[in-house]
Amino acid sequence: MAFQPRGSNPNKPLLGKCPPADSTKNTTFGADADFLNSLVDQIAGAVREKLVAEGVPITTKPKSSPHYTRPADWQHLIHNGADRIGHSGDGPFQSHILSENKDLAAKIDHTLLKPDATKEEIQRVCEEARKYDFATVCVNSAYVGLVAQLLKGSNTKAIAVVGFPLGAAATATKGFEAREAVKQGAQEIDMVINIGALKGKDYALVLDDIKKVVEAAHPYPVKVILETSSLNDEEKVIASALSKAAGAAFVKTSTGFASGGATAEDIALMRRVVGPEMGVKASGGIRTYEDAAKMIEAGASRIGASASVAIVTKAKSPEKSSTEKGVKKPYKNSLY
Repeated sequence: MAFQPRGSNPNKPLLGKCPPADSTKNTTFGADADFLNSLVDQIAGAVREKLVAEGVPITTKPKSSPHYTRPADWQHLIHNGADRIGHSGDGPFQSHILSENKDLAAKIDHTLLKPDATKEEIQRVCEEARKYDFATVCVNSAYVGLVAQLLKGSNTKAIAVVGFPLGAAATATKGFEAREAVKQGAQEIDMVINIGALKGKDYALVLDDIKKVVEAAHPYPVKVILETSSLNDEEKVIASALSKAAGAAFVKTSTGFASGGATAEDIALMRRVVGPEMGVKASGGIRTYEDAAKMIEAGASRIGASASVAIVTKAKSPEKSSTEKGVKKPYKNSLY
């Protein structure tokens, strides 16, 4: 993501030199975290101005500042600890119209994340994934070993979620969970961003949190769940930019356990920020073929859903079972 203001001098440093590392400060990157946070604010402002110029509505104004300087590239973030900029999700994204159900099935993460999921339900989901050739089966890490075993010999991969659903676990805990999931057979990791750190503008922590999970999951791709219903548009821009800087393969809308799920508007915004090099996953509340097609048209390259069979068969969204109706559960019902 490189863009210059009109009339700017491309040979002139836009942000000045990075501050030298201060050995007396316990920072993640060996450089001043305040500088990194300020830099991300500048990047967010620059991205915001670019999107507004393209006609994309942004609901909140950027942090008050005399001016926003546009970085010519991501070299300053690399200097501050990011060892990769972006990671191909499913190859460069190309917006298209779905021509057949097989095209859609290959973009679906068949999902079962409710905390009371049983072994029998996990087995059923894996059978459905093999039958319809879904891209992956996404489960909590306790079941990822079983899923990997059940999917052996198929084209469908096992996914484990990390730091789910709150994102508030310690970075070391997330890294450990990701490594253990990979050992058990996970071939993709969906992690929840540290939402509190993001909203508190502790961008150095957010970046390090993602980066450590990316390192732990290597060589497998990481999706970063932003929980978009909890963020304003500017926070979505910053979260997407940080995910790309940390080397994640995808940005993802939702856990399915918050107040809202995926929207076409959020998908379009995230796609504009990360560009064609990264994947964008729409998840939360997608229950029909029309829902999925709308998300893909907006820029999604992957769909997370539990109603995957109904989606690819274009059936009506499945109703809640009789055991679910009228029963108050001890946890928030998932949008999946």
